[in-house]
Amino acid sequence: MSNTKNEQNLGLLLRSLLKKNALSMRKLSSLTGIDTATVSRIINGKQQANLHHLKQFAHYLNTPLEALIDPAGAASNNTENEVETGIHYSIDKIQEILKSFDIVDTNFTIERVKQELTKYKQYAQTDEGHSMILDNFQSKIEQVGSVGTFIDQLKQMYLEYCSEETSAAKRSILGSALLYFILPTDIIPDYVFPIGYLDDAIAVQLVMNQLTE
Repeated sequence: MSNTKNEQNLGLLLRSLLKKNALSMRKLSSLTGIDTATVSRIINGKQQANLHHLKQFAHYLNTPLEALIDPAGAASNNTENEVETGIHYSIDKIQEILKSFDIVDTNFTIERVKQELTKYKQYAQTDEGHSMILDNFQSKIEQVGSVGTFIDQLKQMYLEYCSEETSAAKRSILGSALLYFILPTDIIPDYVFPIGYLDDAIAVQLVMNQLTE
């Protein structure tokens, strides 16, 4: 995929998000602090967005940061044939993204996430862990303030976790992903743009894999 194609895709997505949020380019410029002419060039496919631009757009257009990565060409230029796995990216795809930013050891990251999930699986079986999930999941969702496949998957996990029909074994596995999302012990801090929630995505995918084994 060429840079021109990436910029056109991002422009179309941004136009759609502007309409959805009832915002004009000028208002988006005012909110983000990005010059109106720059906003216009990015939306019209005449300028490539940088990471700062994407961060601001994601925040004020109420969309997941990850949703803007591929259309902008910031993560990978080879995504047309990628198969989505229910949380927007497979673990292989997430590894590609992490490698492209060259700031974290991807193998180390996944192993650390696995270790944390093992710990949280045990914690979810305690009264304290159970209360932590029930008391804090909704507020964390509101704090993230985004919608999309990744958040929708977590919401579904929460509903299954709370269901009386869910077995104790399955509930502990689901609880591990929910606790990883809730607790501030991220392998990749959430504030690191644009990859802050990718370790949460890894946690969700690992748990989904466990549930289908």
